[in-house]
Parts: sequence; C-alpha cells; structure tokens
Amino acid sequence: MRSLPPISAEQPVLIAGPTASGKSALALEIAEAQGGLIVNADALQVYADWRLLTARPSAEEEARAEHALYGHVAGTHPYSVGEWLAEVRRLAAGNTRLIIVGGTGLYFAALTEGLAEIPLTPPEVRAEADALRATPAGLAEMIAALDTATAARIDLQNPMRVQRAWEVQRSTGRGLAAWQADTPPPDMPLGTVQPFVLNAGKDWLNARIEQRFDMMLTQGALAEAEANLADWSPEKPSSKAIGAPELIAHLKGGISLKEARARACIASRQYAKRQRTWFRARMSRWHPLERG
Repeated sequence: MRSLPPISAEQPVLIAGPTASGKSALALEIAEAQGGLIVNADALQVYADWRLLTARPSAEEEARAEHALYGHVAGTHPYSVGEWLAEVRRLAAGNTRLIIVGGTGLYFAALTEGLAEIPLTPPEVRAEADALRATPAGLAEMIAALDTATAARIDLQNPMRVQRAWEVQRSTGRGLAAWQADTPPPDMPLGTVQPFVLNAGKDWLNARIEQRFDMMLTQGALAEAEANLADWSPEKPSSKAIGAPELIAHLKGGISLKEARARACIASRQYAKRQRTWFRARMSRWHPLERG
C-alpha cells in the first residue's frame, strides 16, 4: 500500500474501498496507533445473523480496539441509510474520534454530502412494491412510473434502488430526485474529515476475494449458513450477504460446495466492480491509497 500521509488524531477518518481490499485492517492499524472508535459503514455487516460471510471483525480484533454498528440489527429489519446516519450522529456526539470504514458508498455519500429527509414508506406501500417486483414485468412497470429526473439519477439495473424510488413516489406523491434536491447540509463535509479510498488492482483483488472466501469456509461459513437455514428467505434484508444464497443452495442439495464457492466468488467480484465504479465516480476528492 502507498504510505499514508500524516493523519491527525483529532479529525475523523473515513476509509472506503471495495470488498476484500483491506479496509478493516487499515482502520484497526490507525485505531491502535492513535486511538479512536471504529464505526461500520457496510450495509451488510450491520446484521447479526451473518458474521463470517460479511467479514465482520473477529472477536480478537474487536478486543484490540473499540468497534460500533457491527452485527446489531436483526436480519429481518430493512435497515436504512437514514438509520445508519442517525446512529453515526449519536456516536459523533461523544468525545471519541471516529474511524468510519466500509464499502457502502451510499453511507459515505449521506455522511459527507447530506441525506434527504424522506418520510418512511408505509407498510402497505412496501408490501405493494414487494409484490410488484416479484412479477416478471414488475421492474419495468416501476421504472415506467418514475418521474424523468429520478429515472435519470438512479441505477435502473438495481431492483432495490428502483423499488425504493417507486415507493417514495407512491407514498409521498413526489419523486425521489425532488426530495434529494432539498437535501440538508452534511454531518461531515469532506473538509472536516480525513477521507481515504482504497484503489485495488483487479487481478490482485480477485485473488484476495477467492482467498478470503476459502478462509471463510475454513472458519465455519458453512455452519453459519446451516444455522440460518431454518428461517432462510431470499427476501430477508440480511440474505443479500454475498455467499449466503450459494451456501444455502448447497445445503438444500441444489449445487455442490465447489459450485457454491465458484458462484460466491463471481458474485463478490461483480460486487467489487460495482463498488470501484461508484468510488471512481463519487470519490474523486478522496485521498487514494493504492492496493495491489
């Protein structure tokens, strides 16, 4: 890794990067050298039911430095970026310097650019959206219903992003883009923090992804999947953990463990590609740290 520039022990540190790029190790290194509270900024590491597959810090790592917002949410809860931001806001009100680390770009955007204060989606609208998305033409119908400004702004290839925009428009009568235009000032503007983004070479990262998944299997990821088998549902928010659908399919007799591993590594590589694309587009003002 390129050597770090001088880091103030006073200002918060933000560390973004693709999966398996070594973000957590860097955060721990800084915390042990300077002190600070390591705060999770990964949308799947918040869930309690997948520790190994989401690469949450180990118990040993948590003993080396204080950590927050890891594994504290039930797997059935549709945890939102707004909830995450509110929890970070409460942590920032304390006296400890925060070291915020993760791969969820939306979390960092909300923190450093602001988050529109959109009303919560009513349960009946969420149920309507879930039912619509489950139909063959549901995604296309939701896209067609969006206003032009919103459709131009969101990732139309991401069903959950489309559904979220549809729910906002359905429940408020106002497009997501209009809500975002009224975004309040950010909690942590880039000028008040030390933002780093890890840039990982494709070949180096792909090898790391495979090595890490093999390590997860060695550490008991299959047993973790077995513990989640009884109440498994692909609709559970935590079921989006990469590797979970594949290992569950293996446990149900649908595919071999070798095939599950191969599919999980492919899914992880695809996710890392989407992350790198986001970081290049949205984090040009962050300090780059080269990996691989």
